[in-house]
Amino acid sequence: MLLYRSLVTKAIHIRHYTQAAAAALQVEPPEPSVLTYLEGFPTPDPKYAETILAIPRVSSGKSISAKERKAGRVPSIVFEQEDGQHGGNKRLISVRTNQIRKLVTQLGRSFFLSRLFDLEVRSDFESDTDLIEKVRVLPRLVHLHSASDAPLNVTFIRAPSHALLKVNIPLVFRGDDISPGLRKGSYLNTIKRTVKFLCPADVVPPFIDVDLSELDVGQKLVVGDLKVHPALMPLHPKEEPVCKIAGTRVSDTKKAK
Repeated sequence: MLLYRSLVTKAIHIRHYTQAAAAALQVEPPEPSVLTYLEGFPTPDPKYAETILAIPRVSSGKSISAKERKAGRVPSIVFEQEDGQHGGNKRLISVRTNQIRKLVTQLGRSFFLSRLFDLEVRSDFESDTDLIEKVRVLPRLVHLHSASDAPLNVTFIRAPSHALLKVNIPLVFRGDDISPGLRKGSYLNTIKRTVKFLCPADVVPPFIDVDLSELDVGQKLVVGDLKVHPALMPLHPKEEPVCKIAGTRVSDTKKAK
């Protein structure tokens, strides 16, 4: 009898726990907040808002890539990305060499790799109706010819609103004309040109402003000093230096003598 009561009591407790869990499961999760660019932070220049056109590519390989480049196309890949890591859902495509070259030239390589674009994959470049895929993408890698700077291949990452993207964001240094240290004849030791952040796709900054206006001789700025959208997460230690106002150059000292 005691054993029976014990089993019944355990069953009641289990049933109560299960009902509570079921009730918890029925509660709808809160809707994710919509992220937007904040006032005072850099936003993408609409001047360069361009749709990149692409066509499907059936296969890959050195000979295929060589034929694509000869035809004025850049062999490319579009990846899916989860939590900053690219992975499945790969699509082989080709994009126009002239369009990619123009964008890289206008923006600069590092700025091209920190800007989102719309990508339209069609059966043919001239087709206006046969749309295979339209998606927002982030260029992840672009390889350029060492002599001519012609694009050899491009890797894109799909960038839907829920995606988290690892982005090397370029740094733009400002205030050098009024920096106390630089006005005294010191020089700017630039340690980093880009800093990697984990960014929600809706708020990828085209660059980060670095204010030098208050830096004196011997002072430095570190990753944690950079002013960015609060949703961005640095992928470097916050104490890692970005730049420093260093003393007078040795060559300048010799000239002064």
